[in-house]
Amino acid sequence: MLTVDTLREYGADTDDAIERCMGKEDFYIMLVGKAIDDGRFRTLRDAIESKDYEAAFEAAHMLKGMLSNLALRPLEEPVKEITELLRNRTDTDYNSLLDAIDAQRARLEALR
Repeated sequence: MLTVDTLREYGADTDDAIERCMGKEDFYIMLVGKAIDDGRFRTLRDAIESKDYEAAFEAAHMLKGMLSNLALRPLEEPVKEITELLRNRTDTDYNSLLDAIDAQRARLEALR
């Protein structure tokens, strides 16, 4: 079950995130649940696979902002890295970063 304690164990900076949520833990937990299900993770992978780096950058940039605000650091880090590569439209093998994102998202999903 998603709780402040399980999210803290995951590596989230829950104090920072809850402060952003005006101290409302339930609101924070609800937002984390929505983040896990965010369709932009799929959009990011699909856009990279089709080499649509503009769409991939937009998805990654939105995910980075959301994850940063929720202080989900383990998931935020690979998303930040992929965002910077996409910002420069770097044509590279993104698979290791996509796999890292999927792995961290799966760890988060398992907390439900």
